[in-house]
Amino acid sequence: MPKIKKVNPEVKLDKFKFEGEEVKIDGLHQISEQDREELEMAGVDIEEVERSGTYLHINHSKATCSTKQEGLEILDIKDALEKYDGLPEYFWKAVNKDKDEYTKLAAEKLHGGYFIKVEKGRKITEPVQSCLFIKGENVGQSVHNIIVIEEGAEVHIITGCATSHKVKSALHLGISEFYIKKGGKLTFTMVHNWGEQVDVRPRTVGIVEEGGVFQSNYILLKPVKSVQSFPVIYLNGKGAVARFNSILVAPPGAYINSGNKIVLNAEDTRGEIISRAITTGGEIIAPGIIEANSVPAKGHLECKGLILNDGIIHAIPELKGTKSGVELSHEAAVGKIAQEEIEYLMARGLDEDEATSTIVRGFMNVDIMGLPAKLKQSIDKIIAETEKDMF
Repeated sequence: MPKIKKVNPEVKLDKFKFEGEEVKIDGLHQISEQDREELEMAGVDIEEVERSGTYLHINHSKATCSTKQEGLEILDIKDALEKYDGLPEYFWKAVNKDKDEYTKLAAEKLHGGYFIKVEKGRKITEPVQSCLFIKGENVGQSVHNIIVIEEGAEVHIITGCATSHKVKSALHLGISEFYIKKGGKLTFTMVHNWGEQVDVRPRTVGIVEEGGVFQSNYILLKPVKSVQSFPVIYLNGKGAVARFNSILVAPPGAYINSGNKIVLNAEDTRGEIISRAITTGGEIIAPGIIEANSVPAKGHLECKGLILNDGIIHAIPELKGTKSGVELSHEAAVGKIAQEEIEYLMARGLDEDEATSTIVRGFMNVDIMGLPAKLKQSIDKIIAETEKDMF
């Protein structure tokens, strides 16, 4: 049996180029046809018809940035730092810059990233989209993203991460800090479309105040060399809620260490982590932690893994309660498709491959994520293409 790799596979940082020319465009319409396809596979709406704003970062700099709705501010993080005197309330306040070698390098080599703020009471009806794009071999990209949802405000942000079709090897470092004020709501959907030899090291922390809601949707269906991701959300106000939904697929050669943590620090807080993992030969480590430090508080963690070929899925559910009366639960299952499920569908006219494909498609169901119709269509298309690679 193959061994599980160490938690942090070595990335040779000196291999990657963190300096380079800036790329500027007047809008997404200037993206080439080939690059357009890669961005669309990461959930980007090139036409921006159903988007309230757009931020695009290419390699080492902001390429374009725009907003179409009052009360919504989108800036490059460098511009935001200048405008707001260093963003003393938010910049490196949730994430510790000395956490590891990746955060230290990200602090030293800041290329850009988005600053998104929604004003108090504003309900942004159409999603904001951001894209972190790499064009060029062995590019090292370092971004720092900050989202501030002011009191009573709401927004859905769709972030697509991708590499150009010609890129084989690259490194992405992404620091993200989320601040959701009283009664605010952030839905954050991330779609990854990296290359087969790309290493990805995001570091994410969010803080949610009283009555705030944070929902995360994470979709990784395309090949990648390695991902190490473990967002942490602190529910610090009464009645705050956090939900994580993720779908992960690991083809041969891929190593994915992706999990989530929710800390329930106030009464009447609720947390939920739902993970679906499929391996067709790669390795998936899926840690999940819910910690409750106040009562009443409720949390549920669910991780299900499907092994379609030789590969590894290591589900690590963990519950921690520090007060009498917390309600925490988890369920985890890793295995193969049940033969009786296949036989059931075959008895209704499907052949074995069609039956297996139907079951896998249901396993990767994104309906619970509440995605916009156009994005859901795009994700369904990616799932269909992923199925072809699986079988």
